[in-house]
Amino acid sequence: MERRHLRTYIQSRFISMSMWMKPRRLVDLAGQSLLKNEALAIAALELLPRELFPLLFMAAFDGRHNQILKAMVQAWPFTCLPLGVLMKGQQLHVDTFKAMLDGVDVLLTQEVRPRRWKLKVLDLRKNSHQDFWTVWSGKRVSLCSFPEPEAAQPVRKKRKVDGSSTEAEQPFTPMEVLVDLSLKEGACDELFIHLIKMVRRKKDVLHLCCKKLRIFAMPVQNIKMVLKMVQLDSLEDLEITCTWKVPTLAKFSPHLSQMSNLRKLLLAHIHPSSFISRQKEEQCIAQFTSQFLNLRCLQELYLDSLFFLRGHLDQLLRCVLNPLETLSITNCRLSEEDVIHLSQSPSISQLSVLSLSGVMLTKINPEILQAVLQRTSATLQDLDLDECGILDIQLLVLLPSLNHCSQLTTFSFCGNPISMCVLESLVYHVVGLNNLSHVLYPVPLESYEDINGTLDLGRLAYLHTRLREMLCELGRPGMVWLSASPCPRCGDRTFYDPDPVLCPCFMPA
Repeated sequence: MERRHLRTYIQSRFISMSMWMKPRRLVDLAGQSLLKNEALAIAALELLPRELFPLLFMAAFDGRHNQILKAMVQAWPFTCLPLGVLMKGQQLHVDTFKAMLDGVDVLLTQEVRPRRWKLKVLDLRKNSHQDFWTVWSGKRVSLCSFPEPEAAQPVRKKRKVDGSSTEAEQPFTPMEVLVDLSLKEGACDELFIHLIKMVRRKKDVLHLCCKKLRIFAMPVQNIKMVLKMVQLDSLEDLEITCTWKVPTLAKFSPHLSQMSNLRKLLLAHIHPSSFISRQKEEQCIAQFTSQFLNLRCLQELYLDSLFFLRGHLDQLLRCVLNPLETLSITNCRLSEEDVIHLSQSPSISQLSVLSLSGVMLTKINPEILQAVLQRTSATLQDLDLDECGILDIQLLVLLPSLNHCSQLTTFSFCGNPISMCVLESLVYHVVGLNNLSHVLYPVPLESYEDINGTLDLGRLAYLHTRLREMLCELGRPGMVWLSASPCPRCGDRTFYDPDPVLCPCFMPA
C-alpha cells in the first residue's frame, strides 16, 4: 500500500478522535480493526500518532499479537514502556514476553537508531506508573496532556559544523530494565530466566536495575549469580530474610557495599555457626558491619533475630554515618553496654520510629533507656517497647523523658508486667502530648487471677473503664487506649476496647 493511501487509511480509522477522546468505543473498534491485518498494522506504526500508541499496544497485548508488539516496542515513542502494570494480575504468555524482549534486542543491535526511537526504560515493576494505562479508561482524556512516564532524559550535546552550532545525535546510553526481585528457592520462572539470559548477552547496552530486592531461602551462589546481573547502585530497598550463618553473611557483604543508594535495609534470622572459631566469627562480623560505611543514603534499618548483635551494636552503629529515620531492633539480645552505645550514637538523633520489641530490658538501668528517649525526643513519632520485660520501676523512670517526646503519635508497650497504679501515672504524664493518638498498653497485673495468666475479664473491664474516665476528666476523650495480652494457648494478641476481642481458641466451646 502506498504511503499516502496508508495515511488516509489511518486517518479514517481514527477520524473520531479530536482534542477530546469521544466516543471511546469507536476508537477501540478502530484499533481492533487495524490489528486484524498484521502487515498493515506494522506498516502503520511509522505514521501512527504518538497519542494512539498506548491504545493500540493494550489491544495488541490483550490479543497476544506478538509480532505487532515486537514492532511496537521498536517504534515506541515514549522514553519509558511501563509493561509491568499490564502484566499485573494476569498470567503473561511466555511467547508474548519473549516477543517484546526481542523487540528490545533488535533496537540494541542496530548501529543506526530508528528516527522515532525514544525508548530508554523498560519498566517491569507491577506497582509503578499506575496512571499511564488507566488514563485511557476515562470518558474525557486530553491528548495534549497525555502522561509521559518518568524516565531520565539524556542530555543532547552540541557541536559546530561549518562554523555553525547544531544539535548532534546524542551518544548511546544503555537501556534500563526496571524490576522488583524476590529471590527464593524455585521462584525463578521461565520469564525471569529469559530476561537474565538477555541481560547477560547485552550487559554493555542493557542494564538490569532493581529498586526493591527480597532475598528468602535460596543458595547464596545462586543469589550471587543474579546479583552479578543487577546494577547494585540502583537498589533502594533490600530485605534479607534467610536462616543464614555468619560466614554466609560475610560472603554476601561485598555486594552490600556496592548498594550506595540503599535507603532501607531489613536483615533477619542470622544464626551462629558451630564450625568456625570465635576469631573467624569476629572477622566475619567485622566484614559485614564495615559495609555500612558505604551506605550513605540509609534511612531505615530493621534488625530482627540477629544472634551476633549482642556486644557488636556499637561496632555496627559506628559505621552508620548518617542519621536514621527508622531503627528497629527486634527479638535480639542486647547488653547494657549495647544500650549505652545506642543512647550515644549520632545515628539516632533524628529518629522518627524506634522499636525495641522483643529485646529484654529487665536488667538494663532505666536511666540508660531514659537517655535514649532524651536523645530522640525532638523527632520521635512511633515508639515500640512491646515484650521488653519492662517493670513498674523502669517505666516510672522513663515517664519524664516520655513527656518530652512532643512529636509522639503512637506508643506501644504491650507484654510488659505493669500495674494499674503505674498506668495511671502514665496517663497523667502523656495526656499533654497533643500529637499522641494511640497507646497500646499491657493488661494490668491486677487483672490476672493467678500466676498462670488467667484473666478476670470483670476486673479488666473495670480497670479499662477507669482509664477511659481519666482520659475524659483530663480533656482527652479521643485518645485511643487499647489493652492487649497474649492468649495463653496460642500466643496471639487479644485486644480489649473495652470488650475483649478474643482469639477463637480462648473462647468457650
